Amino acid sequence: MKIGLFIPCFINELYPHVAMATLELLEGYGLTVEFPLQQSCCGQPLANNGDSVGATQAARHFTEVFKSYDYVVAPSGSCVSHVTHHYDWYIADDRDYQGLKPKVYEIIEFLQDVLKVEKLPKPVYFPHKVSIHQSCHGLRELHHAAPSELMMPFHSRLADILKLVDGIEVVTPERQDECCGFGGTFCVDEPEVSTAMGEDRIAQHEATGADYIVGADSSCLMHMGGIIRHNGRTIRPLHIVELLTGRGGQP
Repeated sequence: MKIGLFIPCFINELYPHVAMATLELLEGYGLTVEFPLQQSCCGQPLANNGDSVGATQAARHFTEVFKSYDYVVAPSGSCVSHVTHHYDWYIADDRDYQGLKPKVYEIIEFLQDVLKVEKLPKPVYFPHKVSIHQSCHGLRELHHAAPSELMMPFHSRLADILKLVDGIEVVTPERQDECCGFGGTFCVDEPEVSTAMGEDRIAQHEATGADYIVGADSSCLMHMGGIIRHNGRTIRPLHIVELLTGRGGQP
């Protein structure tokens, strides 16, 4: 199969190591992966700020760039959920998009639902305690975990795939699915509330005794990471693809 690697713009600019870890992970399973240079923002910030014209243009551009691939994979639940759940607001009548939509996957979804992996491409030993952070888009639109409001037994895709890592101890905070406060442009419009939410969320992760906060969205990890650095805390954010490729560092 031919995979189109979709790297969200903020990951491309701020977290290229996450992009490289995603590529390494996919190629480790023997897949042919291409990074189309024509790709740009998926349009989520435009949509969130009411720019319907810009959001429509971004959706059509994304579709044109990726429509020929067997699958499109990205290390961001937020951007994937925008493409798969919100493009219909703008280009529902686009046949190419309707053909593309079921082929767009967040990386953990892809590994579990398409590849059905039972082991990692190479053994990874990570003798640390990690606290799982369930980002809102991944949680409620991509079903990475069971939202607490449904009052059903908790499960987590992230926790499940981390069972493939040797030496790791996986825990979850008391409030398993609480928002970190980032919320895209919310953190700009309401910085005080956003920061307070982030501080509360970090404290919940710290209470587990974890060395790392592990998540699947660099945006949430960026928000919490900024608060952690500002306050001189020792817990560290880590994208799950870095851990699965053995790229995780020391706390």
